[in-house]
Amino acid sequence: MAVTYARRLGLFSGTMSVIGGIIGSGIFLNPSIVAQRVGTPGATLGVWVGGGVVALIGAFVYGELGQRRPQVGGGYAYLREAFGPLPAFLYAWALLLIMAPGAIAAVAVTFSNYTAALVGYSPALVRPVAVAAILLLTLINCFGVTFGAVTQNIFTVLKLAAIAMVVVAGLRALGNPAPPCVDCAALTVPTGTGAMVGAVAAALVPVLFAYGGWQQTNFIAEELVEPERNLPRALVLGVMAVVLVYVLANVAYLGALGVDGLAASTAPAADTMEVLLGSAGRVVITAGIACSTFGFLNLVILVTPRVFQAMAADGLFFERFARLHPKFRTPVPAIVFLGVWSAALVYSGQYGALLDYVVFADWIFFGLTAATLIVFRRRDGTAGIPFRVPGYPVTLWLFVAAAGYVVVGSVLSNPGNAARGVGLLALGVPVFLYWRSVAARR
Repeated sequence: MAVTYARRLGLFSGTMSVIGGIIGSGIFLNPSIVAQRVGTPGATLGVWVGGGVVALIGAFVYGELGQRRPQVGGGYAYLREAFGPLPAFLYAWALLLIMAPGAIAAVAVTFSNYTAALVGYSPALVRPVAVAAILLLTLINCFGVTFGAVTQNIFTVLKLAAIAMVVVAGLRALGNPAPPCVDCAALTVPTGTGAMVGAVAAALVPVLFAYGGWQQTNFIAEELVEPERNLPRALVLGVMAVVLVYVLANVAYLGALGVDGLAASTAPAADTMEVLLGSAGRVVITAGIACSTFGFLNLVILVTPRVFQAMAADGLFFERFARLHPKFRTPVPAIVFLGVWSAALVYSGQYGALLDYVVFADWIFFGLTAATLIVFRRRDGTAGIPFRVPGYPVTLWLFVAAAGYVVVGSVLSNPGNAARGVGLLALGVPVFLYWRSVAARR
Protein backbone atom coordinates (compact mmCIF):
# COMPACT_ATOMS: atom_id res chain seq x y z
CA MET A 1 0.00 0.00 0.00
CA ALA A 2 1.31 3.48 -0.89
CA VAL A 3 2.58 5.57 2.00
CA THR A 4 0.60 8.81 2.45
CA TYR A 5 0.98 11.89 4.63
CA ALA A 6 -0.36 11.70 8.19
CA ARG A 7 -2.93 14.25 9.37
CA ARG A 8 -1.37 15.24 12.69
CA LEU A 9 -1.47 19.05 12.79
CA GLY A 10 -4.36 20.94 14.32
CA LEU A 11 -5.49 24.56 14.18
CA PHE A 12 -2.89 25.77 16.69
CA SER A 13 0.03 24.25 14.78
CA GLY A 14 -1.38 25.58 11.51
CA THR A 15 -1.68 29.09 12.94
CA MET A 16 1.85 28.95 14.37
CA SER A 17 3.06 27.84 10.94
CA VAL A 18 1.46 30.90 9.33
CA ILE A 19 2.95 33.27 11.92
CA GLY A 20 6.34 31.57 11.79
CA GLY A 21 6.40 31.72 8.00
CA ILE A 22 5.84 35.48 7.99
CA ILE A 23 7.92 36.72 10.92
CA GLY A 24 11.64 36.29 10.35
CA SER A 25 14.07 39.09 11.09
CA GLY A 26 12.47 41.85 8.99
CA ILE A 27 10.26 43.42 11.66
CA PHE A 28 13.26 43.64 13.98
CA LEU A 29 15.48 45.33 11.40
CA ASN A 30 13.69 46.91 8.43
CA PRO A 31 10.99 49.41 9.57
CA SER A 32 13.57 52.17 9.22
CA ILE A 33 13.23 51.91 5.41
CA VAL A 34 9.55 52.77 5.62
CA ALA A 35 10.19 55.74 7.91
CA GLN A 36 12.90 57.00 5.55
CA ARG A 37 10.56 56.91 2.56
CA VAL A 38 7.42 58.49 4.05
CA GLY A 39 8.94 60.73 6.74
CA THR A 40 6.04 60.99 9.21
CA PRO A 41 4.75 58.78 12.05
CA GLY A 42 1.20 58.64 10.66
CA ALA A 43 2.28 57.65 7.18
CA THR A 44 4.70 55.08 8.59
CA LEU A 45 1.93 53.35 10.54
CA GLY A 46 -0.49 53.75 7.63
CA VAL A 47 1.82 51.87 5.27
CA TRP A 48 2.10 48.98 7.72
CA VAL A 49 -1.68 48.88 8.10
CA GLY A 50 -2.15 49.02 4.32
CA GLY A 51 0.33 46.21 3.79
CA GLY A 52 -1.53 44.22 6.43
CA VAL A 53 -4.79 44.64 4.52
CA VAL A 54 -3.15 43.25 1.37
CA ALA A 55 -1.72 40.34 3.39
CA LEU A 56 -5.14 39.62 4.90
CA ILE A 57 -6.74 39.55 1.46
CA GLY A 58 -4.01 37.11 0.44
CA ALA A 59 -4.85 34.96 3.46
CA PHE A 60 -8.51 34.87 2.43
CA VAL A 61 -7.57 33.96 -1.15
CA TYR A 62 -5.24 31.17 -0.08
CA GLY A 63 -7.81 30.09 2.50
CA GLU A 64 -10.47 29.56 -0.15
CA LEU A 65 -7.93 27.85 -2.42
CA GLY A 66 -6.88 25.56 0.43
CA GLN A 67 -10.50 24.72 1.19
CA ARG A 68 -11.22 23.92 -2.45
CA ARG A 69 -7.97 22.00 -3.05
CA PRO A 70 -6.50 20.75 0.27
CA GLN A 71 -3.54 19.19 -1.52
CA VAL A 72 0.14 18.93 -0.67
CA GLY A 73 2.28 21.51 -2.45
CA GLY A 74 -0.14 24.44 -2.12
CA GLY A 75 0.52 26.90 -4.93
CA TYR A 76 2.21 24.22 -7.03
CA ALA A 77 -0.95 22.11 -6.99
CA TYR A 78 -3.23 25.08 -7.74
CA LEU A 79 -1.10 26.29 -10.67
CA ARG A 80 -0.84 22.78 -12.10
CA GLU A 81 -4.60 22.27 -12.12
CA ALA A 82 -5.59 25.76 -13.25
CA PHE A 83 -2.88 26.72 -15.75
CA GLY A 84 -1.05 23.49 -16.55
CA PRO A 85 2.18 21.79 -15.52
CA LEU A 86 4.72 24.30 -16.92
CA PRO A 87 3.82 27.30 -14.68
CA ALA A 88 3.60 24.92 -11.73
CA PHE A 89 7.00 23.46 -12.54
CA LEU A 90 8.61 26.89 -12.90
CA TYR A 91 7.27 27.82 -9.47
CA ALA A 92 8.73 24.66 -7.97
CA TRP A 93 11.94 25.18 -9.98
CA ALA A 94 12.41 28.67 -8.51
CA LEU A 95 11.73 27.32 -5.03
CA LEU A 96 14.06 24.38 -5.50
CA LEU A 97 16.95 26.18 -7.14
CA ILE A 98 17.08 29.46 -5.24
CA MET A 99 14.17 30.82 -3.23
CA ALA A 100 13.94 28.23 -0.49
CA PRO A 101 17.63 27.28 -0.14
CA GLY A 102 18.71 30.89 -0.60
CA ALA A 103 16.34 32.06 2.13
CA ILE A 104 17.48 29.22 4.40
CA ALA A 105 21.14 30.08 3.87
CA ALA A 106 20.61 33.81 4.41
CA VAL A 107 18.49 33.37 7.54
CA ALA A 108 20.85 30.72 8.95
CA VAL A 109 23.75 33.16 8.69
CA THR A 110 21.60 35.86 10.34
CA PHE A 111 20.74 33.43 13.13
CA SER A 112 24.40 32.57 13.61
CA ASN A 113 25.46 36.23 13.66
CA TYR A 114 22.95 37.06 16.38
CA THR A 115 23.85 33.95 18.34
CA ALA A 116 27.51 34.96 18.11
CA ALA A 117 26.65 38.40 19.47
CA LEU A 118 24.77 36.71 22.29
CA VAL A 119 27.29 34.08 23.38
CA GLY A 120 30.48 35.55 22.00
CA TYR A 121 31.93 32.89 19.70
CA SER A 122 34.46 33.74 17.02
CA PRO A 123 33.32 35.19 13.68
CA ALA A 124 35.14 32.26 12.08
CA LEU A 125 32.41 30.01 13.51
CA VAL A 126 29.48 31.91 12.01
CA ARG A 127 29.23 29.73 8.91
CA PRO A 128 29.83 26.39 10.70
CA VAL A 129 27.11 27.25 13.24
CA ALA A 130 24.75 28.30 10.42
CA VAL A 131 25.31 24.98 8.65
CA ALA A 132 24.91 23.06 11.94
CA ALA A 133 21.54 24.76 12.49
CA ILE A 134 20.37 23.81 8.99
CA LEU A 135 21.47 20.18 9.36
CA LEU A 136 19.95 19.87 12.85
CA LEU A 137 16.56 21.10 11.62
CA THR A 138 16.84 18.88 8.56
CA LEU A 139 17.27 15.88 10.85
CA ILE A 140 14.40 16.92 13.12
CA ASN A 141 12.01 17.31 10.21
CA CYS A 142 12.90 13.90 8.80
CA PHE A 143 11.48 12.23 11.92
CA GLY A 144 7.89 13.23 11.33
CA VAL A 145 5.78 16.33 10.89
CA THR A 146 4.96 16.36 14.61
CA PHE A 147 8.61 16.92 15.55
CA GLY A 148 8.91 19.78 13.09
CA ALA A 149 5.61 21.30 14.20
CA VAL A 150 6.49 21.16 17.90
CA THR A 151 9.82 22.86 17.15
CA GLN A 152 7.94 25.45 15.12
CA ASN A 153 5.38 26.09 17.85
CA ILE A 154 8.06 26.60 20.51
CA PHE A 155 10.11 29.07 18.50
CA THR A 156 7.08 30.94 17.19
CA VAL A 157 5.90 31.49 20.77
CA LEU A 158 9.42 32.67 21.70
CA LYS A 159 9.57 35.13 18.80
CA LEU A 160 6.13 36.48 19.70
CA ALA A 161 7.30 36.86 23.30
CA ALA A 162 10.33 38.85 22.12
CA ILE A 163 8.16 41.21 20.07
CA ALA A 164 5.70 41.49 22.97
CA MET A 165 8.56 42.72 25.17
CA VAL A 166 9.34 45.45 22.64
CA VAL A 167 5.68 46.39 22.36
CA VAL A 168 5.01 46.47 26.10
CA ALA A 169 8.16 48.48 26.80
CA GLY A 170 7.32 50.89 23.98
CA LEU A 171 3.68 51.35 24.97
CA ARG A 172 4.67 52.06 28.57
CA ALA A 173 6.91 54.84 27.29
CA LEU A 174 4.17 56.46 25.16
CA GLY A 175 3.58 60.03 26.16
CA ASN A 176 7.22 60.59 26.99
CA PRO A 177 9.12 62.51 24.32
CA ALA A 178 11.56 60.41 22.29
CA PRO A 179 15.21 61.35 22.92
CA PRO A 180 16.62 63.77 20.34
CA CYS A 181 18.44 62.06 17.50
CA VAL A 182 21.76 63.89 17.47
CA ASP A 183 23.40 62.24 14.45
CA CYS A 184 20.27 61.86 12.33
CA ALA A 185 20.11 63.35 8.86
CA ALA A 186 17.11 65.57 8.29
CA LEU A 187 14.18 63.60 6.91
CA THR A 188 12.65 64.74 3.64
CA VAL A 189 8.90 64.70 4.12
CA PRO A 190 7.01 64.34 0.82
CA THR A 191 4.90 67.41 0.12
CA GLY A 192 1.82 67.31 -2.03
CA THR A 193 -0.52 64.46 -2.79
CA GLY A 194 1.46 63.12 -5.73
CA ALA A 195 4.73 63.02 -3.82
CA MET A 196 3.15 61.31 -0.81
CA VAL A 197 1.42 58.72 -3.00
CA GLY A 198 4.76 57.93 -4.63
CA ALA A 199 6.52 57.69 -1.28
CA VAL A 200 3.84 55.39 0.15
CA ALA A 201 4.01 53.21 -2.96
CA ALA A 202 7.79 52.91 -2.57
CA ALA A 203 7.46 52.12 1.13
CA LEU A 204 4.93 49.38 0.41
CA VAL A 205 7.54 47.20 -1.32
CA PRO A 206 9.55 46.31 1.83
CA VAL A 207 6.32 46.15 3.85
CA LEU A 208 4.72 43.61 1.51
CA PHE A 209 7.91 41.56 1.52
CA ALA A 210 7.83 41.60 5.34
CA TYR A 211 4.25 40.32 5.26
CA GLY A 212 4.99 37.52 2.76
CA GLY A 213 5.16 33.90 3.82
CA TRP A 214 1.65 32.91 4.86
CA GLN A 215 1.28 30.84 1.66
CA GLN A 216 3.77 28.26 2.91
CA THR A 217 1.23 26.67 5.24
CA ASN A 218 -0.76 25.56 2.19
CA PHE A 219 2.21 23.30 1.32
CA ILE A 220 1.29 21.00 4.23
CA ALA A 221 -2.47 20.89 3.67
CA GLU A 222 -2.52 17.09 3.60
CA GLU A 223 -0.97 16.97 7.07
CA LEU A 224 -3.58 19.21 8.70
CA VAL A 225 -6.56 17.75 10.53
CA GLU A 226 -9.73 18.81 8.67
CA PRO A 227 -7.82 21.08 6.26
CA GLU A 228 -10.99 22.37 4.59
CA ARG A 229 -11.91 23.89 7.95
CA ASN A 230 -8.61 24.49 9.73
CA LEU A 231 -6.43 25.79 6.87
CA PRO A 232 -8.56 28.90 6.14
CA ARG A 233 -8.89 29.60 9.86
CA ALA A 234 -5.16 29.22 10.45
CA LEU A 235 -4.35 31.57 7.56
CA VAL A 236 -6.73 34.32 8.66
CA LEU A 237 -5.93 34.05 12.37
CA GLY A 238 -2.19 33.92 11.70
CA VAL A 239 -2.12 36.91 9.36
CA MET A 240 -4.36 38.97 11.66
CA ALA A 241 -2.00 38.24 14.54
CA VAL A 242 1.01 39.31 12.48
CA VAL A 243 -0.66 42.54 11.34
CA LEU A 244 -1.42 43.42 14.97
CA VAL A 245 2.13 42.56 16.03
CA TYR A 246 3.75 44.55 13.20
CA VAL A 247 1.66 47.67 13.78
CA LEU A 248 2.20 47.62 17.55
CA ALA A 249 5.93 47.06 17.08
CA ASN A 250 6.10 50.15 14.88
CA VAL A 251 4.15 52.13 17.47
CA ALA A 252 6.79 51.09 20.00
CA TYR A 253 9.67 52.02 17.68
CA LEU A 254 8.18 55.44 16.96
CA GLY A 255 7.45 56.06 20.63
CA ALA A 256 10.98 55.20 21.72
CA LEU A 257 13.03 56.58 18.82
CA GLY A 258 10.81 59.11 17.08
CA VAL A 259 10.41 59.05 13.31
CA ASP A 260 13.89 60.59 12.80
CA GLY A 261 15.54 58.02 15.06
CA LEU A 262 13.64 55.16 13.45
CA ALA A 263 14.66 56.27 9.97
CA ALA A 264 18.31 56.47 11.04
CA SER A 265 18.38 53.15 12.91
CA THR A 266 19.84 50.01 11.35
CA ALA A 267 18.45 47.86 14.19
CA PRO A 268 15.28 49.55 15.47
CA ALA A 269 14.20 46.74 17.80
CA ALA A 270 17.59 46.64 19.52
CA ASP A 271 17.81 50.44 19.65
CA THR A 272 14.28 50.66 21.08
CA MET A 273 15.03 48.14 23.82
CA GLU A 274 18.31 49.86 24.64
CA VAL A 275 16.59 53.25 24.95
CA LEU A 276 13.88 51.82 27.18
CA LEU A 277 15.71 49.13 29.18
CA GLY A 278 19.43 49.79 28.72
CA SER A 279 22.02 47.21 27.66
CA ALA A 280 19.96 44.36 29.13
CA GLY A 281 17.19 45.24 26.67
CA ARG A 282 19.56 44.86 23.73
CA VAL A 283 20.62 41.43 24.99
CA VAL A 284 16.99 40.33 25.33
CA ILE A 285 16.06 41.40 21.82
CA THR A 286 19.22 39.82 20.38
CA ALA A 287 18.07 36.52 21.88
CA GLY A 288 14.60 37.14 20.47
CA ILE A 289 15.93 37.68 16.95
CA ALA A 290 18.02 34.50 17.22
CA CYS A 291 14.88 32.56 18.22
CA SER A 292 12.85 34.19 15.46
CA THR A 293 15.33 33.35 12.72
CA PHE A 294 15.76 29.79 13.99
CA GLY A 295 11.98 29.31 13.91
CA PHE A 296 11.77 30.70 10.38
CA LEU A 297 14.51 28.28 9.29
CA ASN A 298 12.54 25.38 10.71
CA LEU A 299 9.35 26.45 8.95
CA VAL A 300 10.97 26.60 5.51
CA ILE A 301 12.66 23.22 6.02
CA LEU A 302 9.38 21.76 7.32
CA VAL A 303 7.06 22.81 4.50
CA THR A 304 9.05 23.36 1.28
CA PRO A 305 10.11 19.74 0.61
CA ARG A 306 6.41 18.89 0.20
CA VAL A 307 6.45 20.89 -3.05
CA PHE A 308 9.42 18.90 -4.36
CA GLN A 309 7.67 15.65 -3.38
CA ALA A 310 4.54 16.70 -5.29
CA MET A 311 6.64 17.66 -8.33
CA ALA A 312 8.38 14.26 -8.25
CA ALA A 313 5.04 12.48 -7.86
CA ASP A 314 3.99 14.16 -11.12
CA GLY A 315 7.07 12.67 -12.82
CA LEU A 316 8.86 16.04 -13.05
CA PHE A 317 11.76 15.27 -10.73
CA PHE A 318 13.79 12.29 -9.50
CA GLU A 319 11.46 9.41 -8.72
CA ARG A 320 13.07 8.88 -5.31
CA PHE A 321 11.86 12.32 -4.20
CA ALA A 322 8.25 11.21 -4.59
CA ARG A 323 8.60 8.62 -1.82
CA LEU A 324 7.57 9.12 1.79
CA HIS A 325 9.35 7.35 4.61
CA PRO A 326 7.21 4.33 5.58
CA LYS A 327 7.51 5.02 9.32
CA PHE A 328 7.87 8.81 9.60
CA ARG A 329 5.65 9.58 6.58
CA THR A 330 7.82 12.50 5.56
CA PRO A 331 9.54 13.20 2.20
CA VAL A 332 12.99 12.38 3.58
CA PRO A 333 14.94 12.56 0.25
CA ALA A 334 13.46 16.00 -0.50
CA ILE A 335 14.17 17.25 3.04
CA VAL A 336 17.77 16.03 2.92
CA PHE A 337 18.31 17.52 -0.54
CA LEU A 338 17.04 20.93 0.60
CA GLY A 339 19.20 20.86 3.73
CA VAL A 340 22.40 19.88 1.90
CA TRP A 341 21.86 22.38 -0.94
CA SER A 342 21.13 25.17 1.56
CA ALA A 343 24.27 24.31 3.55
CA ALA A 344 26.32 24.39 0.34
CA LEU A 345 24.96 27.87 -0.42
CA VAL A 346 26.09 29.06 3.02
CA TYR A 347 29.67 28.16 2.15
CA SER A 348 29.43 29.40 -1.43
CA GLY A 349 28.57 32.89 -0.21
CA GLN A 350 26.37 33.34 -3.30
CA TYR A 351 22.97 33.07 -1.61
CA GLY A 352 22.51 36.84 -1.31
CA ALA A 353 23.08 37.51 -4.99
CA LEU A 354 20.90 34.57 -6.04
CA LEU A 355 18.05 35.75 -3.83
CA ASP A 356 18.31 39.25 -5.28
CA TYR A 357 17.96 37.77 -8.76
CA VAL A 358 14.66 35.99 -8.14
CA VAL A 359 13.05 37.73 -5.18
CA PHE A 360 10.60 39.40 -7.58
CA ALA A 361 9.54 35.96 -8.85
CA ASP A 362 7.97 35.15 -5.49
CA TRP A 363 5.34 37.83 -6.11
CA ILE A 364 4.84 36.78 -9.72
CA PHE A 365 3.75 33.41 -8.43
CA PHE A 366 1.71 35.02 -5.62
CA GLY A 367 -0.32 36.87 -8.24
CA LEU A 368 -0.61 33.87 -10.56
CA THR A 369 -1.65 31.58 -7.73
CA ALA A 370 -4.31 34.03 -6.57
CA ALA A 371 -5.64 34.14 -10.14
CA THR A 372 -6.21 30.37 -10.06
CA LEU A 373 -9.22 31.09 -7.84
CA ILE A 374 -10.94 32.68 -10.85
CA VAL A 375 -10.52 29.41 -12.75
CA PHE A 376 -11.77 27.27 -9.88
CA ARG A 377 -14.81 29.47 -9.26
CA ARG A 378 -15.80 29.40 -12.91
CA ARG A 379 -15.23 25.67 -13.11
CA ASP A 380 -16.75 24.57 -9.80
CA GLY A 381 -19.00 27.43 -8.68
CA THR A 382 -19.44 28.35 -5.01
CA ALA A 383 -22.04 25.84 -3.87
CA GLY A 384 -20.88 24.00 -0.76
CA ILE A 385 -17.96 26.39 -0.19
CA PRO A 386 -18.56 28.02 3.21
CA PHE A 387 -15.26 29.95 3.30
CA ARG A 388 -15.13 32.55 0.53
CA VAL A 389 -13.02 35.60 -0.18
CA PRO A 390 -15.01 38.65 1.02
CA GLY A 391 -15.52 41.33 -1.62
CA TYR A 392 -14.64 38.98 -4.48
CA PRO A 393 -13.66 39.77 -7.25
CA VAL A 394 -12.59 43.31 -6.27
CA THR A 395 -10.42 42.15 -3.39
CA LEU A 396 -8.83 39.43 -5.49
CA TRP A 397 -7.86 41.90 -8.20
CA LEU A 398 -6.55 44.28 -5.54
CA PHE A 399 -4.22 41.54 -4.33
CA VAL A 400 -3.12 40.68 -7.87
CA ALA A 401 -2.44 44.38 -8.52
CA ALA A 402 -0.38 44.61 -5.31
CA ALA A 403 1.65 41.58 -6.41
CA GLY A 404 2.19 43.15 -9.81
CA TYR A 405 3.26 46.40 -8.18
CA VAL A 406 5.93 44.63 -6.13
CA VAL A 407 7.22 42.85 -9.24
CA VAL A 408 7.37 46.06 -11.29
CA GLY A 409 8.99 47.95 -8.40
CA SER A 410 11.62 45.23 -8.00
CA VAL A 411 12.39 45.16 -11.72
CA LEU A 412 12.66 48.97 -12.00
CA SER A 413 14.87 49.22 -8.93
CA ASN A 414 17.37 46.69 -10.34
CA PRO A 415 16.80 45.71 -13.99
CA GLY A 416 20.06 43.74 -14.11
CA ASN A 417 19.06 41.44 -11.27
CA ALA A 418 15.62 40.99 -12.81
CA ALA A 419 17.17 40.01 -16.15
CA ARG A 420 19.35 37.42 -14.41
CA GLY A 421 16.29 36.13 -12.54
CA VAL A 422 14.33 35.76 -15.76
CA GLY A 423 17.27 33.84 -17.18
CA LEU A 424 17.31 31.47 -14.22
CA LEU A 425 13.56 30.91 -14.56
CA ALA A 426 13.96 30.34 -18.30
CA LEU A 427 16.49 27.60 -17.57
CA GLY A 428 13.59 25.71 -16.03
CA VAL A 429 11.85 25.31 -19.40
CA PRO A 430 14.34 22.82 -20.93
CA VAL A 431 14.53 21.06 -17.57
CA PHE A 432 10.74 20.71 -17.61
CA LEU A 433 10.80 19.33 -21.17
CA TYR A 434 13.46 16.83 -20.15
CA TRP A 435 11.43 15.52 -17.22
CA ARG A 436 8.29 15.37 -19.36
CA SER A 437 10.14 13.17 -21.82
CA VAL A 438 11.43 10.96 -18.99
CA ALA A 439 7.91 10.62 -17.56
CA ALA A 440 6.54 9.71 -21.00
CA ARG A 441 9.03 6.81 -21.26
CA ARG A 442 8.21 5.37 -17.83
